Amino acid sequence: MKVKTACRHFKGDIPCQPHKEYGVHCSECAYYEKIDHSILIIKLGAAGDVIRTTPILHKISKEFPKAEITWLTDYPEFVPKRYVQNILAWNLQNVIWLQNREFDLLLNLDKDKPALGLAESVQAEQKIGYLPNNTGKCVPADENAKYKWLTGLFDDVNRENTKSYPQEIFEICDWKFNQEKYILELPTYEPVFELSQTKKIIGLNTGCGTRWQTRLWGEENWQKLADSLAAEGFLPLLLGGKQEDELNRRIAAASPAVYLGAFSLANFIHLVNRCSLVVTSVTMTMHIAIALEKRLVVLNNIFNKNEFEMYGLGKILEPDKPCLGCYRNSCPEPCLKTISPQTVLQAIEELL
Repeated sequence: MKVKTACRHFKGDIPCQPHKEYGVHCSECAYYEKIDHSILIIKLGAAGDVIRTTPILHKISKEFPKAEITWLTDYPEFVPKRYVQNILAWNLQNVIWLQNREFDLLLNLDKDKPALGLAESVQAEQKIGYLPNNTGKCVPADENAKYKWLTGLFDDVNRENTKSYPQEIFEICDWKFNQEKYILELPTYEPVFELSQTKKIIGLNTGCGTRWQTRLWGEENWQKLADSLAAEGFLPLLLGGKQEDELNRRIAAASPAVYLGAFSLANFIHLVNRCSLVVTSVTMTMHIAIALEKRLVVLNNIFNKNEFEMYGLGKILEPDKPCLGCYRNSCPEPCLKTISPQTVLQAIEELL
C-alpha cells in the first residue's frame, strides 16, 4: 500500500483528515498536497504577544502556500489551526522532537534563553529573528532583526520608535507590513451569558496581570466610569480572570456594573466578543479585542504607544507626563490614575 508521507495532510500516527472525511487512501487521493517548505515559528509568550504575531501567517501562507508550518508556544489556544499544521505546546517532549527535525526556515521571535537555546540547536537551512551568541546572550540573526533588538536594549531608542510590533516582525522577515490583521479563531462552544440583547455592552477589563502593576487604573475610577456608562444607557460589564475576581466583585457591589465571574480562556474570548467596546490597559484582553475587531479604549503609560497596531479600532489615552514609556513595574506616582473617568467616557462616546 502506497503512503505519501510528504503530504501536508499526513500525520504519521493517526488517520489524516481526507481519509476520515472521505475514506480515501493515498494512491487514489485527490486531496494530496506536497509539502515544499517546512517552517518553524518559535513564539512562546506572552499571551498577547502570541496573538499579535499571528498577522505574519497571512504573509507566510502567500509566500509559501504549500508549506508545513509548525509553531511552538506557551499558548497553543491562540494559534489558528487553519494556518498552522503543527501547534506545539512548550514541553520536553516537543522540544526533543523538534531537535531531531530539519526545517527550511526557522523564525525565532523570542529573546528568552529557552527559545534561544532551541533556535540554536534545531537544524534549519535559514534562521531569522534571534539567536544566542557564544555566551548565550540574545543577538540578531541578521541585520533585519537588529532594529527590533536595539529597541529592547536602550530605553531612549525604544521611546523614539514609531513602528508597530506587527511592522517590526514583518521587517525581521524582510517583508513589508500591509495592515495584515490579527487571526483569532473563536472556540467552538459558545456559552450562554445572561446579558442584555438591546443595550450596548462596554467591557471594563480592570486588571493588568502581575508583572506591570503600574498599569492599574484604580478601583474608584472603574466605579465612576461604570456609573457614568449606566447613566448614558450602556451596560458596563466587568472583565477579568481569577486574579481580578475580588476586585470585580467589589466594583459590582458599589456600582451598576455587571460581573458574571471568572471564566476559562475559551469562554472569556466569547464574553469579550459580546462587547461593543472594551476599555483596558495594555493586556492580553486588549489583543483579544483587537483580534475580534472590537472598538476599544486603551489606557497606556509605561509602553511606547506606537508599538500597538490598533487598525483604526480605537483610541490610546495616556497621562500628561514627561516619563511615558518608562517600562517601570513600580512607581511612587500612580500616573495612570490621573486619566479621568470623564475622559474615558468621552472617548467611548466618540467611538460609538
